[in-house]
Amino acid sequence: MSAESVSLKEIAFGDLERELAVTRRVLEALPEEKYGWTPHEKSMTVARLASHVADLPDWIRMTLAEDELDTAAMPPPPPPSPNRKELLERIDRHAAALREAVARFDMANFNKPWSMRQGQEIIVTRPRATVYRVWCLNHMIHHRAQLCLYLRLLDVPVPTVYFNTADDPAWVFE
Repeated sequence: MSAESVSLKEIAFGDLERELAVTRRVLEALPEEKYGWTPHEKSMTVARLASHVADLPDWIRMTLAEDELDTAAMPPPPPPSPNRKELLERIDRHAAALREAVARFDMANFNKPWSMRQGQEIIVTRPRATVYRVWCLNHMIHHRAQLCLYLRLLDVPVPTVYFNTADDPAWVFE
């Protein structure tokens, strides 16, 4: 494929599938018997952080599908997944809905304003592209990295994310 034939949509969402797949692998590696563990009193438990990560693809979907998020109208977050099966079903469900949203997304709306509000008060407005990249995709990557640290502290093998890990020394570039 030549550079001229790559669409803006392919550039904008080109790494999404890879990040979703890597994130799922990290979630798969979390030991169920440690779901209640936390590395620090200020940290989330494994289950809470993993569930948040599993829900982030839905945040991305909402960012693409809606022009704003009203936190006053949001339902409370669902409880943490109690086991691996439910956790993986959760991310798979959100990832499938996100894929559909990306397929339907009109790139003419990518740089249009997106707002977060609390009722009538607008908290912040940014271009949707910024919200997608920083507050959604990078947010998921950030918390996935926290889960990798949890794995290391629990002495559980850390899966390859971008390149090799101490537990997976083969050089991999996906």
